[in-house]
Amino acid sequence: MMLNTKSFHYPLMKNLFASFILLGSSILVAQTKDTLTTQEINIIKSYKPTVSDAFKIKSNPRLNASDSIKKHPVTYRIFSFPVASTFTPSKGKAKNIVRETQPRLYDNYISAGFGNYSSPFLEAYLHTNSTRDNDFGLFLNHNSSGTSVKNSLLDSPFSNSKIAIYYTQFDRDYHWKLAAGYQREQHNFYGIPTEVNFDTAFFDTLDITQNFNTIDVTGSIHFYDYFLSNVTANLSNFTDAFDSNEIHVLIKPTLELPISTELINTVLSVEMLSGTFKQGYTNLLKFKHNFLTVGINPNFEVLRDNLTINLGVKTYYNMDLERKENTFYAYPNITASIRILEDVFTLIGGVTGDLTQNSYQSFTSENPWLSPTLNILPTDNQYNGYIGAKGKLASNISYLGKITYSNTKNMALFYSNAIQTNGTLPITDIYRSGNSFEVVYDDVKSINFNGEINVKATKEINVGATLSYTNYTPTNQDEVWNTPAFKATVFTDFQYGKWFGNAKLFYESDKKDRTVLLGEDASLISPTKIDAFVDLNINVGYLFSDRLTAFIKANNITNSNYERFINYQVQGAQFLGGITYKFDL
Repeated sequence: MMLNTKSFHYPLMKNLFASFILLGSSILVAQTKDTLTTQEINIIKSYKPTVSDAFKIKSNPRLNASDSIKKHPVTYRIFSFPVASTFTPSKGKAKNIVRETQPRLYDNYISAGFGNYSSPFLEAYLHTNSTRDNDFGLFLNHNSSGTSVKNSLLDSPFSNSKIAIYYTQFDRDYHWKLAAGYQREQHNFYGIPTEVNFDTAFFDTLDITQNFNTIDVTGSIHFYDYFLSNVTANLSNFTDAFDSNEIHVLIKPTLELPISTELINTVLSVEMLSGTFKQGYTNLLKFKHNFLTVGINPNFEVLRDNLTINLGVKTYYNMDLERKENTFYAYPNITASIRILEDVFTLIGGVTGDLTQNSYQSFTSENPWLSPTLNILPTDNQYNGYIGAKGKLASNISYLGKITYSNTKNMALFYSNAIQTNGTLPITDIYRSGNSFEVVYDDVKSINFNGEINVKATKEINVGATLSYTNYTPTNQDEVWNTPAFKATVFTDFQYGKWFGNAKLFYESDKKDRTVLLGEDASLISPTKIDAFVDLNINVGYLFSDRLTAFIKANNITNSNYERFINYQVQGAQFLGGITYKFDL
């Protein structure tokens, strides 16, 4: 068998492969049958070149020296000639830098003064440290008045004294603080109603003084780089002149867990309130209030360039240990602010709520003439939904405005106790003569309009105002007792040279209370209006030196004997002057 190899047009590899196949086939045939004749076979196939078959040009060709372009030498010449000039530069002078003298700051001060209505005033703050890592100090304050309010049937002096000490220790990973204090307040039940014809001899056997005594112990520890951010604890004991006693304990740990650029913040709380009143208002039976509340408040904060969102919830488990009632509460805690036009306009909004554990101590801080016969309950503020805006109208004018809709269960209101005497019938305690208040609870819905504006008039003068109007809708009560619908404040502060001071003008609209005489049905009593009032206060001071300052305080300059509560008028124009001395230990 003969093959015409000139007729192959395969590439080399394909030709070899085909040849092996044909050769193997020929040998196999030759072994089986040896009678084949010689033939000529032509295999024709079109040529299909591949990239590997192409001729490659060298990537870096060599150039002949004769092909390169020779550079021509370039020479430069400058033709200079003199120019006549009569300019003579003036000699430089160093600029004088005027530095304002900054007042020296001192760590301690004592302030003392005296005013009309026999009003002494004393305040001091002293602190020092034994090493760089600790600090301990003392704070004390006293103010009082020995002169009665104009036209009051009974004496109406008051006094307020407090003293507190603290110690703080700083370490590498944390710092802690421990403080203790004592406060004593004295008020008289001088608000005798004019509807009853009392003789001064009627009160000779009655002690008209109410004293409040508070002992506080607080502690806190703050960690720098731990998920347990801080823990605060407070223990207080509150007593009065009528054998009332109340203990309040509040412990709050705070956990912080960062996730990427966000933060999960969780506040835990354990609150215990236990109190005793010697007797009720309508009976002589001793009664108590005991509450234990456990709460958890997780929050997820989202911070962006123009957006801030807080997504949280507040949950509480409240146990009324006297009534054997347990209640679970849950509230939203969602707030957001969106900056729409840089600092000019920021939209704010949210829905929040909370549980407030009322106490005898918290009530008397608002109204010191409450009778020590109160029914203590927590207030369930179910939700506060609000929307508003804040920003700047100009570089020196900032504003805030918002509308809030609220629904509150067990909102605490003050109104007058029923009078238990006709002016001659003896009573056991002074507060039963129509000169004390009780607490009543009601479910109240309200809508509030609030606005604030602040103007930086000059570098030395700042002016501002706040306005608040609330429309209340009570469920069971005829009125939202002793609660004004409209409040306004206009204020300014200034500092010019060594003079400084501030002024505040308060306005409060009228409110309603009642007077229930002996034997009358309270449901048939028409509400009594307490008139609106304006109160102007001005404080002015002068700096004699960094250490010594003189001041004058003027309160109620309009000389209005308005009523804070029914039958409780305030003192007229009040003036107090004194000095403050600052120093280092």
